[in-house]
Amino acid sequence: MSHAITIREATLSDIPFLVGCNAAMALETEHKTLDRALLTRGTQAIFDKPARGFYRIAERAGVPVGSLMVTYEWSDWRNGDWWWIQSVYVMPEARRSGVFRALYVDVETSARATLGVVGLRLYVENENHDAQATYAALGMSDAGYRMLETGFIDFQA
Repeated sequence: MSHAITIREATLSDIPFLVGCNAAMALETEHKTLDRALLTRGTQAIFDKPARGFYRIAERAGVPVGSLMVTYEWSDWRNGDWWWIQSVYVMPEARRSGVFRALYVDVETSARATLGVVGLRLYVENENHDAQATYAALGMSDAGYRMLETGFIDFQA
């Protein structure tokens, strides 16, 4: 692909693309099939309440090829917000061509320009070594935390 990558804010009309990306990512990385109706409502909820976060879309020649979501976490230690990069997905045919890098640079640039943002965080599956290498190449490092959870919604495998 030789076309330049452009990054833009997602809009309501992007919900079907975002839902498709999120469903594909869950299946590829965690072998989970997500409930499309629930996922659609969850995606819509970001647009309904922007204080939850935002989505970015990567395009080549006007065609969406990737997306990510940013959510916020308040840090009392730093008196500011961490921006969490989540729901990262790049279409298979566009991988290894700079799409995630372009999304990341866009988010990092926005975060640095936003008063009160203290940094970027993301989580990655332990076995997703390709993604870990990509994140390290962008300057991210292991924060030294282990993520634990108590979930209230079961997903089908």
